[in-house]
Order: sequence, then C-alpha cells, then structure tokens
Amino acid sequence: MDDFYFDDQTWVVRHVVADTSRWLAGRKVLLSTHALGKPEWANHAFPVKLTKEQVQRSPDINTDKPVSRRHEIELHRYYGWPNYWGTVGVMGTVGEYVPSMPTGGTTAEGYIVQHDIERYRKKVEEDSGDAVHLRSMREMSGYRIRGSDGDIGKAVDFIADDSDWAIRYLVVDTRECLRGQPVLVPPVWAENISWNDATIHMPMSCNEINTCPPYDPAAPVNRAYEEVFYDYYGRPRYWEAAPPPSS
Repeated sequence: MDDFYFDDQTWVVRHVVADTSRWLAGRKVLLSTHALGKPEWANHAFPVKLTKEQVQRSPDINTDKPVSRRHEIELHRYYGWPNYWGTVGVMGTVGEYVPSMPTGGTTAEGYIVQHDIERYRKKVEEDSGDAVHLRSMREMSGYRIRGSDGDIGKAVDFIADDSDWAIRYLVVDTRECLRGQPVLVPPVWAENISWNDATIHMPMSCNEINTCPPYDPAAPVNRAYEEVFYDYYGRPRYWEAAPPPSS
C-alpha cells in the first residue's frame, strides 16, 4: 500500500495506490475501496477481491499525477465498480449507481430508460471529465493546520473509519507551534482549505488545542475517547447524526 486518495468534497477515501513492483514491474495501480476486503490489521494486510490478471490488464493510470474524473470513469468501467460521484439512477436518486451497460429491457419504455441513462452518463463525463477531486494523503502530509488565531501545526497522518472509509481525523504535529504533543482535528470542521498554499484553516483557537483531550498514537481512537473529544468542543457527534430521509 503506497498511498490513499480521498474525495476532497466529502473526506472519504475512494482509492488506494498499490505498489505491484514485486510482480508487475515498474507499475503502481489504483484500486477502489470497493475492491478491498475486511482489513487484517494484525497481519498489516488488505485482502483484494481481484485476480492478478484483472489488475495486470487494468487501465494504466499514472498515480504520480492528479487523478481526474475521466480516469476514474475509465477505471470503474473496466472493473464494474459502482460510481460514488454525483450520478443519477433510473429513479433519479443522487448517488445511485448507474450500471456500465443499461438494463432497460427491449420494450419501448425500456429503450427510453436506456437512452436517458446513456445521455446522462455522457453529460457527467463531459461536465466533469477533467475535474480533479481526488487528493493524495501522501501529498497532504506536511500541510499547515491554522487555527482561528495562529498556527496549530502540520498534518502528519490521518485516521479513517474502516466501515465506510470516512476520514474522521487528521493527526497534527504541534511541536513547532504549541504544546508539542500530537492532536486530532476532524477535517470536516475545516472552514477553508487552500490547496495552493497547502493550508487548512480550522475554527478552533490555539488555546482550545492546547487544552484538548490528549491523543496517544499507541492507543486506539475508540468511542469513549470520541465522546470526550466531541463533548470538549461542544460539537454534534457524527455517529448520532440522524439518517438521511428515505426517498
């Protein structure tokens, strides 16, 4: 595992970069989190639900350059992975998977459905084909984290939820600015992100960071810790958020 790519609009990991140089010379491949099985943390391993032949024949995408939506469309079509970006399904639900091959049947109504799906898919590709919304976690390492009244530190790591791959926290090294101990900041709280300046602006003050619940990298970030953390900042707990209304 060489890197992680996340969606900068939702802070969810979408792809991992796998270094296959041991058996596929000179190549790194992009894999959707849909292809990953349950992580084997004790063995430091991610089972992959793909064959070597599938990976070998996959589209060759340069992971050292920005990954555009066009690249993702090509990759998702090849593997048959569902789209996560703003697609509209037959019923018009945002985020619903549009199949690679339309399945409307051979009736007149089915033909219309097929035509609508293909027309919308082409529009998505034309509108966002070159848009870049994937960011590299490796690239983000070192981004400056700035509070409401000064610098907090630099991002050095991240913590993701292995149930849905949401990035819950950035790990911030505060040795240059504050108390010196690493602290956690939820990236979804960011007020502004300047990608050109490599700076993430957070709403908390330096004093709040100095007195926030301590973070121990050797200890798990469990629910008990999160309850204390969210209560300290007086923020709504994400795990208690009401589910979206059914369509």
